[in-house]
Amino acid sequence: MSDIIFKYFPSLSPLQKEQISVLKSLYDEWNSKINVISRRDMDNFHIRHVLHSMSIARVITFPPGNSILDAGTGGGFPGIPLAILFPESEFTLLDSTGKKIKVAGSISDALKLNNIRLTNKRVEDEKGKYNFITGRAVTEFNRFVKLTYKNLKRSREGDPENGIIYLKGGNFGEDPDKYSDKVKIWDIKNFFTEPFFETKRIIFLPASAI
Repeated sequence: MSDIIFKYFPSLSPLQKEQISVLKSLYDEWNSKINVISRRDMDNFHIRHVLHSMSIARVITFPPGNSILDAGTGGGFPGIPLAILFPESEFTLLDSTGKKIKVAGSISDALKLNNIRLTNKRVEDEKGKYNFITGRAVTEFNRFVKLTYKNLKRSREGDPENGIIYLKGGNFGEDPDKYSDKVKIWDIKNFFTEPFFETKRIIFLPASAI
């Protein structure tokens, strides 16, 4: 099933292809010990977790040397697939649940992802500053912004636009519209044809708009 990833990302290096190819077996092994991902989702692992995470790369390119906080990473999504795609960017995977961070750490070690750092804490307690912050189905969007905007670096004039990137389902209007005139929204169905993506969206809130 990793072929579906290679279909949409044909320019991956041999190392990146190898890393993506072994992802499911690594999660299968952990899932037999700890219920990190539901059985239904494991049956559709490459679409619902890997490709969904990598959809961000369709709209955002992380510059080399940039730092990314994946807040509420769970077992490592979207952080681990993005770290594979952007090996020259630095990713911090944060989650308050120790067993999930343990899984993410074990898998990033197995993949030899030297651009990943793990931290087991609540996002409210994170003090670091980052160029980008990512999240996927952590909480409603406005609350996610409230919890994480303190961790955003402010870009200087001439720098690439940075901000908060959030993966969610349904309409943006399901959340309070505090940021509705400031965000950029992309329908993932325009990038990938699988039915799972029919209602999935990428939301980007520039740091300059907060």
